[in-house]
Amino acid sequence: MENLHRDKDGNPLIDRYSPDERNHHWLTAGCFILLALSGLAMFHPATAWLAMLFGGGQWTRILHPFIGLVMFGSFAMLVKRFWHHNQFEPGDKEWLAQIGDVINNHEEKLPKSGRYNGGQKMLFFVLIICMTGLLISGLLIWRAYFSAYFPIDLVRLGALLHATFGFIIICAIIVHIYAGIWVRGSIRAMVRGTVTYGWARKHHPRWFEEEARKSRK
Repeated sequence: MENLHRDKDGNPLIDRYSPDERNHHWLTAGCFILLALSGLAMFHPATAWLAMLFGGGQWTRILHPFIGLVMFGSFAMLVKRFWHHNQFEPGDKEWLAQIGDVINNHEEKLPKSGRYNGGQKMLFFVLIICMTGLLISGLLIWRAYFSAYFPIDLVRLGALLHATFGFIIICAIIVHIYAGIWVRGSIRAMVRGTVTYGWARKHHPRWFEEEARKSRK
């Protein structure tokens, strides 16, 4: 595999994410953290103290929707890049049905995964649904620009949906972070852009085989 890199110890590495892909990922992640904190600050009096992180309640209300637009735009770029890698295939249903083997680290019993496995693809589409829902409902309740143009009942529904999508996406991201820590080497992929042969062969064997064939051409 002549086009692959090596680490400082001479072990071969495979490119998984480009610098541009990693930049969009971390921009989206940073915006998500800011939105989660500012959203919680406005959600309940018990978490209102979080508004101090943004300069007070008024600044929290001003910044929250603009950060949301940046996150949506950055995430849209990720969707454009990874859409074709996240289409469900026959083996993905079997992978999801064997989630017990995933949890018990018996990946040798699973069908061969491509660049992304069934769980990652499911998360991908959950995030798309939540991001779209947050954008639409957020526009409905954005008092400074849009909410005055909608009936009050629709605005109230938008507030409920916004909180619901926010709760779902926070839970989804917690799962995403936990999986990234649990599957050793995953965080390295998004920090450095490369993974080891062993990681690729174990977690995404079909993708590893595809990359191997490409490098021989």
